[in-house]
Amino acid sequence: MVSDPDGMQFLQWCLPRLGLRWPGFRKIRRRVYKRLKRRLHELGLPSLEAYRTYLADHAQEWAMLSTLCWMPISRFYRDRGVFQCLATEILPELAQMVTKDRTRELRCWSAGCASGEEPFSLAILWQHRLARRYPTVEFHVVATDIDALAIQRAQRGCYHWSSMKELPAEWRAEAFVTSGEELRLKDEYRSAVTFLVQNLRERVPDGTFHLILCRNLAFTYFDEISQREILRRLTDKLTPGGALVIGKGESLPEGQWAIEPWSLAMGVYRKTFLATENG
Repeated sequence: MVSDPDGMQFLQWCLPRLGLRWPGFRKIRRRVYKRLKRRLHELGLPSLEAYRTYLADHAQEWAMLSTLCWMPISRFYRDRGVFQCLATEILPELAQMVTKDRTRELRCWSAGCASGEEPFSLAILWQHRLARRYPTVEFHVVATDIDALAIQRAQRGCYHWSSMKELPAEWRAEAFVTSGEELRLKDEYRSAVTFLVQNLRERVPDGTFHLILCRNLAFTYFDEISQREILRRLTDKLTPGGALVIGKGESLPEGQWAIEPWSLAMGVYRKTFLATENG
């Protein structure tokens, strides 16, 4: 077992080298310890001190360690108020925008999508609240995560009922079918989402987006230098007038960015139409 003192010391040593910051990991550190314990067992190493030596001799292992520290916490309709804001204000305005410019495609990006709960929540929300109002709009979500196993689970589209406690019951009954001890999302909702294995700090999806969700990830766990670089990438990927959603408890790095508050209580920002980023 990885003990708390040893685990804390190891994380405080390695996190800055990964562009991450310790404060964001305090509450989830024991979950990271479990992953580290499994990795030590896979490598046949007796301790974290031995793992430090291994990292010094095997530079490629740092990429694996980065994945081990990537600890998204996700469930369907997480932060109900945010999704209600998306349904009543943000997405309708974006749908009207794409209708007026005749692109007819509303593109969303869920960054750090974990096992797919967030992007699938968007797909369900759109189908039940907005699809009939905007029948000519094609709704699509690109969902990315560094964890290939999480993406595989997302592509299966199967979940335990406990991850859906915040999803409206009528939506859950309509969107899922029973599959053994799990619930499987129907194909009509899954088809709206494309999953990609990507490290947010190294790659971003092609094209631009009207809506980007990067919640409880970059602006919680990344260090300031990484946060500023990520914010540049996110704003570059937003269309003018598009929305960026971060975690309700997160804040953006200081500086002049090409975004302005839309709904601060919900962590929503809008890309300005005229300004160019100079943060």
